[in-house]
Amino acid sequence: MWLPVLLGALLWAVLWWLRDRQCLPASDAFVFITGCDSGFGRLLALRLDQKGFRVLASCLTPSGAEDLQQVASSRLHTTLMDVTDPQSIQQAGKWVETHVGEAGLFGLVNNAGVAGIIGPTPWLTQDDFLRVLNVNTLGPIGVTLTLLPLLQQARGRVVNITSVLGRLAANGGGYCVSKFGLEAFSDSLRRDMAPFGVQVSIVEPGFFQTPVTNLETLEDALQTRWARLPPATRACYGEAFLTTYLKVQARIMNLICDPDLTKVSRCLEHALTARHPRTRYSPGWDAKVLWLPASYLPASLVDAVLAWVLPKPAQAVS
Repeated sequence: MWLPVLLGALLWAVLWWLRDRQCLPASDAFVFITGCDSGFGRLLALRLDQKGFRVLASCLTPSGAEDLQQVASSRLHTTLMDVTDPQSIQQAGKWVETHVGEAGLFGLVNNAGVAGIIGPTPWLTQDDFLRVLNVNTLGPIGVTLTLLPLLQQARGRVVNITSVLGRLAANGGGYCVSKFGLEAFSDSLRRDMAPFGVQVSIVEPGFFQTPVTNLETLEDALQTRWARLPPATRACYGEAFLTTYLKVQARIMNLICDPDLTKVSRCLEHALTARHPRTRYSPGWDAKVLWLPASYLPASLVDAVLAWVLPKPAQAVS
C-alpha cells in the first residue's frame, strides 16, 4: 500500500529538483538593487555584475556608492536613494528608466532594511515603529510601485528580502512588524502581477552577520532607550533586567548568526535566473530548523519557550 505512495513522492521530488535547476539563458538584463552599501545588497550586486548583468545599485551614502563602484566593472552603475523619501524614490525611478530604455527592468531586489530598537514593547514609542516601517515596509512598497511599469515592460521579477521573523515575531520592536507587512505586500503583489508576466519571490533569511544584526549597535540602542525610560518603568523591570536581557540576546546571536552571506545571495540569484523561481526561499540553518518549524507550532507552546528563554521583569505577576 505504501510503496506506490513512496514511489510517487520520490518521482515528484526528482521532477521538482529537475524543474528547479532549469535556468534562463545567460543575460545582460538590467537589475535594480536597493541598499547596496553593505551586506546582502553589496554582495549580490557584485555577483550579478560578474555574471554579466547590468546592475543598477542604489546606496544610501556616497561612500557606499564609491566603494562599490571601485570594485565593480563598468557595467555596474550606482545612484543615491533614501527609501524613506518619496522624492528620492521618484528621482531614482527616472534614473533607472533612463538606463533601461526600451528594454525595461528585468529584476528589482528590495534589500534595504534596518533593525531599529529590539526590546520589550512597553519600552518603545510609536516613532520607533514608524522609523523601521518607513524603511522596511513602506520603502519597498514605494520603490516597487514606482518601477512596476518598467518591470511589466520586461516581464521581469520582484524579489523582496523579508526575514524568518516575518513568520514568527520572536521579539518586540518594529522589525518583526515591518517584515510581516512586507510579506503581506509580496503575497498580494505576486497574485496581482501574475497576469502581466511579472513574478514575485520572497527571501526569508535566518540570522546572518550583517550591519542589521550588529550586536554592538543593537545593544547601544537598547541601553540608550533604557536610560530614557521613566523611573517607574525601570523600577517595574528591575536594574538587573537589562543586563540579563543583553546577555541572552548576545548568547543567541553568537550561537545562530551565520557569517556566510553567500547562502542568501545564492537564493537571490536563483530567484532572478531560474526559469521557475520559487515563491519563497529560507536561507540559513536556523530558518529551516528553528524559526519556520516554530511558526507552525501552537502559539501557546512558542510563547512558553520564549518566556522561558527571556528574563522576567522584577514585578511580573506570578
